Amino acid sequence: MKIALIVLGVLVAVVLLGVVVGWSLPVHHRASREVTYAASPERIYDVITNVEDFPAWRPKVKSVEQVAGPNGARSFRESGADGVILYVVDEAVPGRRLVTRIADDKLPFGGKWTYELIPVPAGTTLRITEDGEVHNPIFRLVSRFVFGHRATIDNYFGDLGRKLSG
Repeated sequence: MKIALIVLGVLVAVVLLGVVVGWSLPVHHRASREVTYAASPERIYDVITNVEDFPAWRPKVKSVEQVAGPNGARSFRESGADGVILYVVDEAVPGRRLVTRIADDKLPFGGKWTYELIPVPAGTTLRITEDGEVHNPIFRLVSRFVFGHRATIDNYFGDLGRKLSG
């Protein structure tokens, strides 16, 4: 019985430490990465804005549906490994720039992604900047120290690279 209480006490202490560390981390973060692809800015822009085709090249996305957005903004709902997420397109400049934002404030995370397409001699450099926020302190801890803030961007780049080379 004594050992069980010690084990329980240690587990409670670890959870409390995780909560304290999570609370001490900032809610907002910025992560940015860039990759150069041998494709034109127009080709990449077409791929990243054709949301209906996401399930064909992004394995974690099971389905996407276009929905009516606030004030007529272009919006879509993505269903997949991360659950169901509603996105709004805040800015779209063909071949140059795209800004999407999570529009569901009930999720434990949120934020926006800015896609910048920069023509270079080898093709196009795509820079993605995530301005994210993680509200739940445990998710904040896991996002920061287990997955890393750039993990989703890196996965996206891998999926996009396979789509563009296929």
